[in-house]
Amino acid sequence: MPDISRRIFVTTGASLLATGASLMISRGVGAATHDAGHDPMQEPQRLPDSAPLHMPGETTTMDGHCMDEEMRRCIQLCQDCHVTCIQMIGHCLQRGGGRAAPNHIRLLMDCAQLCTTTADYMARESSLHDRLCGLCAEICRLCAESCEQVGGDDQIVKQCVELCRRCAESCERMASKSGA
Repeated sequence: MPDISRRIFVTTGASLLATGASLMISRGVGAATHDAGHDPMQEPQRLPDSAPLHMPGETTTMDGHCMDEEMRRCIQLCQDCHVTCIQMIGHCLQRGGGRAAPNHIRLLMDCAQLCTTTADYMARESSLHDRLCGLCAEICRLCAESCEQVGGDDQIVKQCVELCRRCAESCERMASKSGA
């Protein structure tokens, strides 16, 4: 595996994650272990002898740790929740009324920001990701409740409620899994 400085990895990794490039996480280090002339989208023919073995459903990160399917799913839910809350801000402002209340919009903004931050912490397997997951679960629940109160029969708002609840449940599992 080529020698990658931690600073470059963290800055470019955060940028890629923020733009929705979770493909690298789900594929593992396959693309990073190839030489520069190799097509990174092709599966490697043979892993080096020094490559760590891991169970199906796990991905090996750049530093050799294994990320399980549950964490990858939680990262994806956080990313999806982030995008949905950002889109919901525009929808709510456009629809007006209680949906455009400053407290509701602020909560959508907080939820979106914390979801993306939590996904970043999990992606780099920060030792503090369990704390962020616990807080993310809390804010996702608050966001779902707020959307439910102002949404009425609005199907777009109902989808946001459902996604926020799924993200909250996943983050709660990650928080309790790491804290155990």
